[in-house]
Amino acid sequence: MRRVTVGGEKPYDVVIGPGAQVELGLVLAGTPKAAVVHAPPLAALAGAAVETLQTAGVAAEAVVVPDGEAAKTAEVAAQAWEQFGRLGLTRSDAVVGVGGGAVTDLAGFLAATWTRGVRVVHLPTSVLGMVDAAVGGKTGINTGAGKNLVGAFHPPAGVLADTDVLAGLPEAEFRAGMAEVVKCGFIADGEILDLLAADPTGRRDTEELIERAVRVKADAVGQDLFDTGVREYLNYGHTLGHAIERVEDFGWRHGEAVAVGLVFAAELGVQAGRLSRAEADRHRELLTAMGLPTRYDGDWAALQSVMRVDKKARGATLRFVVLDGLGNPGILTDPEPAWLDAAWAAVSEEQ
Repeated sequence: MRRVTVGGEKPYDVVIGPGAQVELGLVLAGTPKAAVVHAPPLAALAGAAVETLQTAGVAAEAVVVPDGEAAKTAEVAAQAWEQFGRLGLTRSDAVVGVGGGAVTDLAGFLAATWTRGVRVVHLPTSVLGMVDAAVGGKTGINTGAGKNLVGAFHPPAGVLADTDVLAGLPEAEFRAGMAEVVKCGFIADGEILDLLAADPTGRRDTEELIERAVRVKADAVGQDLFDTGVREYLNYGHTLGHAIERVEDFGWRHGEAVAVGLVFAAELGVQAGRLSRAEADRHRELLTAMGLPTRYDGDWAALQSVMRVDKKARGATLRFVVLDGLGNPGILTDPEPAWLDAAWAAVSEEQ
């Protein structure tokens, strides 16, 4: 097993490797009750988690929520809270999230809000969940105004990234999750870029890639839980990416939208004189080799409106993560309209 410790006020481990789920009973040893939150397609995995907990003496029961982003609504959260009440969950108990990024976001939010906070353990079942949503304590649901605008910072008690489950992950989902991995390469770990250049599928070095991405996130989160400093750099490519998701009513996968956002942010860095043309071109070349989109034809005015209510915005001022060279992220505040238009052209036109 590979282990990455996420620091902070309450440190926890991210366990990465085949069969990692078996440690669930150890993480929640002595817990009276647990609610295992999952979507219908993962009933078998959730059932295995319930069985593991029951064997460890934890009274566990499954709570079923919709699949994908449809789970991340106030209505679904309210229904789950009612279930928690029926189960008699108290502050001594716990929530377990079994699923991809959407269920992880929801389960963390439910745990953060039930009795003002109970422990949560994540069992991510996708690359996206393992390297992004499950790590760092950001939780949230969506509203009509935007993605993840309602949420709380609530670090988990542990993350068990069982890589056995990735064998059955659809190729498109695996590929989309790798967008978050390559993002970590651009902002902090050049070895990730080299590994993906050698094998753009990410299948050959999956566990090492996941571990490296988790270490990048753990380093940022350990310094800045509340997203006021270095943790913001993890949002590289996300300002436009989240806007695309919202405009498309979440019809695009998160990683696919982020891939376009990465190309946009790289071009914005070039326009601002902070990133070289060759480094920006490397973004497009690597993402293309990985089978991820680098273009998006949409309504530029609508996207700008959504970006202005992004969590990284301040008032009416747009803020973007850009690179001062590979591995050296920074913030670009209120970029020139011409720079934005040029960056948009880079992703909206044939290159």
